[in-house]
Amino acid sequence: MTNRTTLKLDTRHIHDERLGPHRLPPEDLEALAPRLRGILQEIATERAAGGHRFRDLPLERPQLQEIKDLAAEFRPTTDNLLVLGIGGSALGNIALQSALNPATWNLLPSDRRNGPRLFVLDNVDPVWFEAVMSFVEGSWDRTTVNVISKSGETAETSAQFLIVRDRLIQALGEAEGEDRIIVTTDARSGTMRDIVDRQEYRSLNVPDGVGGRFSVLSAVGLFSAAMCGIDVDALLDGAAAMDALVSPPDPDHNPAARIAAIHHLYMERGKPLHVMMPYSQQLRDMADWYRQLWAESLGKIRPADGAHVGPTPIKALGATDQHSQVQLYREGPNDKVFTFLEVEEFDCDSIIPRGFTDIEAMDYLGRSEDGTLGGLLNIEKKATELAMLASRRPSLTIRFPQVTAHSVGEFIYLYESVVPIMGRLMGVDPYDQPAVELGKKLTFHFMGRRGYEKSPMEA
Repeated sequence: MTNRTTLKLDTRHIHDERLGPHRLPPEDLEALAPRLRGILQEIATERAAGGHRFRDLPLERPQLQEIKDLAAEFRPTTDNLLVLGIGGSALGNIALQSALNPATWNLLPSDRRNGPRLFVLDNVDPVWFEAVMSFVEGSWDRTTVNVISKSGETAETSAQFLIVRDRLIQALGEAEGEDRIIVTTDARSGTMRDIVDRQEYRSLNVPDGVGGRFSVLSAVGLFSAAMCGIDVDALLDGAAAMDALVSPPDPDHNPAARIAAIHHLYMERGKPLHVMMPYSQQLRDMADWYRQLWAESLGKIRPADGAHVGPTPIKALGATDQHSQVQLYREGPNDKVFTFLEVEEFDCDSIIPRGFTDIEAMDYLGRSEDGTLGGLLNIEKKATELAMLASRRPSLTIRFPQVTAHSVGEFIYLYESVVPIMGRLMGVDPYDQPAVELGKKLTFHFMGRRGYEKSPMEA
């Protein structure tokens, strides 16, 4: 990647001779280049005609000023922000918060937080849900609720909305209670849009043509980020900088095409498991976001031949999972490609003091030139990477000079841009999710929704 962005892509341990038969020769990538050029040109043509709408978000920035104005209006009167959403309406919000605000954000006193506590309620487990309800009880007048649902047809989010709305009204009365609700939904149609119009809720739009898993750089993710003091302009600036890199038709100079090509070629060689392993607690939830993006976009029945295709994304965390998964990764089946996320400079660091100087197993930690926790973490990443290489396990690394709003925006946009290229290589539509629908319809049936009296399993 060039100096227009800050991320760096390192693929040396894809091509290393020590991988033996698991090495990906550069000539294999060169052989795929003509096909990639055609795919990149197709995507560019479709984008010019209005397709691939997520690609335009950091350039057009729909509703950005409205998002910032709404956050500025509500932040002074908000101690707790509840986000009601699931999947693409939640994972991006969680990933931004954990990457760009302290892990202890919700525990900090208000004068040390640049925004409210954030609770993203992305499940309907009643014990967990009621724990949050109990926490905000008595402070509903200082709680803002952001309901995120493009259609209003998602049972989990709708159920949460009904409960939270009822408790707001019980605590504050109908007018004041409903005034604490902001809805992010389709601009023109759908159940939730009908409710917004009827109740006159404040609302933001899910942009047309942008699916949930591609929506974090829209109002879906930006409102909670702005409420919690994240620099949303820098986030979009990073994404826009990456757009310049993933738009050229030459795959040799397009990091999205290169990442797609590597994973596609390894899938053809019997490596359908794709492990993302951040060596950063801040980036842990980015791997969760990646898992949905990868799984829901690429796990499909291929129309051309009816084959069941798709990679399986796996989340790991360095150094934690060195002690729980690396045994499998090194000596189990060689069916995986690893992507390490590395941070060159942490926001802060802890010097390891020397102690027990007569015990080498302790003394070396404080004596080392890299005698900080950040230095230790990155050395552990290097050690794991080389241990994988010794076991002929291919890996690539994406380096963040620092975890900032700009670099996080770059990363999100990079991986979103990889997906349509992967889809073309695999012969699937990366934007639909037909296999999700049956479970939704069965839920409607068992919950007694009118029109679903007959089980869809009987159809």
